[in-house]
This record gives sequence, C-alpha cells and structure tokens, in this order.
Amino acid sequence: MEVFLNPSAWIALLTLTFLEIILGIDNIIFISISTGKLPEDQRKKATRIGLFLAMFMRIALLFGITWLISMSEPWFVFDWDWASAELSGQSLILFAGGLFLLYKSTKEIREKVEEKGEEEANLKKTATKAFGSVIFQIILIDLVFSFDSILTAVGMTNGIEGALYIMITAVVISVLVMMLFAIPIGTFVNKHPTIQILALAFLVLIGFMLITEAAHLANASFFDTGVSAVPKGYLYFAIAFSLGVEMLNMKMAKNNKVNKIKPEKKIEL
Repeated sequence: MEVFLNPSAWIALLTLTFLEIILGIDNIIFISISTGKLPEDQRKKATRIGLFLAMFMRIALLFGITWLISMSEPWFVFDWDWASAELSGQSLILFAGGLFLLYKSTKEIREKVEEKGEEEANLKKTATKAFGSVIFQIILIDLVFSFDSILTAVGMTNGIEGALYIMITAVVISVLVMMLFAIPIGTFVNKHPTIQILALAFLVLIGFMLITEAAHLANASFFDTGVSAVPKGYLYFAIAFSLGVEMLNMKMAKNNKVNKIKPEKKIEL
C-alpha cells in the first residue's frame, strides 16, 4: 500500500501499536481473571476467543467510524441546580462499562476473600455453563475497551493519510502481541492469590477511570465543578509501581523460604 511508503505513517503505526498494547493491558487483566474460573484445559481456548473478539470488534468499529463519531452528539441534556450533563452514546457506553467493571471486580474480591474454594469445588459440575458465562462477560468488556481504544486511535491519527489502514494494522499487530503474552500472564495471575487481588484492584481503578472519562465526555458538572478525565498515564504508572512492589515482596518471601530450608551449619569447638 502506498500509505506505508510515507515515513510519518510508520511513525504513527509504531506509536499507535505501542499505545494499543498498553491499552490492551486492561483487557488482558480482565480476561485472566475471568478465565481463572474455568478448568485449565479451557482457559487457553477462552483467552484466544476473547482476544480474537477484541480484534474483530475494534476493526468493525473502525469501519463504522462515521457512526462512532456521530455518537459524540448529545442524546439527552439535563441542567439541574446542582448537576448538568450532555449525555451522548459514547459517554453512556463508557459509563456502563465502568459500572460493570466496578461490579465485577468487587464481586470477585468478595468471593475470593469470603468464599474461597466454594466456586472451585463446584467448577467441574458447571464447566459448560461457566464457559458460556465467561465468554459473554469477555464480549461485554471487549466492547467497552474496544470503544475506548478506537476513540484514542482516531484522535491520534486524525489528519494522517491512510489513517484507517494504519489503525487496522496497529490493532491486528497489538492483538497478536497480546495473544502471545496473555496465556503466560493469565497463568501467572491465577497461580498467585496476591497477584489476583492486585489485578482486581487494578480493574476497580480502571472502572473508576472509565466513569470519570464518561462524565468528562458528557461535560458533566456537579455544584458548578466540571469533571476531568483521569490521565491514563497516572493509572498505568500506579499499576506498574504496585506490581513492581509486589514482585519484590514475592522475591523476598521466596528467599526467606529458601533460607529456612537450608540446614544450619554446626560450629565445632
């Protein structure tokens, strides 16, 4: 394609691919937590299905870019004494996705803290039902994350010739990269309970971020104070920092365990 003969197109492709991978971390975390309820032989299948659905949804949204942009127009406007907003299709989808993430994450945390082992004990009896439920949840959250990702991609490539081809290529490459690392990440997350809780806490933050972003898109104001979107960079830095601290804790615990196993040397007089 002629569009890729332009050096600026390659710069845009590399930047957008990197951004899509970073934004895809949310998706990988959610898929890892959701597929953790399935038997091990079904987790890889569910992960691949989830990521393929994410790729196709993002490509479909790119082809419906005109419809996507039209959803920024207000559908409903209210102006009360203490609150006002211009609700659009984009803001409502992000708001619903944020609420779903908050509900799902807090529910999972409660189950793991208060009902540990109960679901795993009944897992074999409900494997088929669980698989369908997990795929349905992945489809819902894929839609929200794809929506947010495409809005970011459109903003980055606005005015660049052949932007649609660049965005589709970036989406395909990023999903292939995520597919390469999703299964090992999912295995690691589901193997360590503390990482599971940390990942669920990340999803709570991401849900809150989606809600604030929805309020920002809707130009929401409460008591004459506007709502600003939480910068994604802050969120991902917090995730990386927390994960780094947890990895140090795990390494320290492993070293302490090894030191306890080592036999003590006897001192001869």
